[in-house]
Amino acid sequence: MREILMALTTQSKTKEARQRARKSKFQADLAPPEDSRLRALKAELQMTSNTDFLVDALTLFGWAVQERRRGHRIVSESSSGEKKILVFPRLERVAPDVDLPRIDLHWSEREIESLAELAQRQPAEPTEALIRAMRG
Repeated sequence: MREILMALTTQSKTKEARQRARKSKFQADLAPPEDSRLRALKAELQMTSNTDFLVDALTLFGWAVQERRRGHRIVSESSSGEKKILVFPRLERVAPDVDLPRIDLHWSEREIESLAELAQRQPAEPTEALIRAMRG
């Protein structure tokens, strides 16, 4: 009787281990431009597997989240020393409030008056060009 109980326990543990080790599936519906971009990036990185691409993308995005959570900025620096700070809205959600990017604007008296006048007006109707651009 003890042997049967041990066999059932072992089978149960083996089944649980298989379920835990089971890989999850991921599927994404991409618009044609994003699909083309994905394929181009995979080709440029010499990757054939979507799984490998996703794992690397998760690693990179995870690192970026950790850096912003610590209040660090993510910077690209050219060989000439020009620096660009990455501002990615989803990453900014995890950034400490005190470390959000800032821009100092120096407005003239006339610019401030003009802005006040503009803010008090009725909203303008969108132009046909804007409507076409928004529709893609």
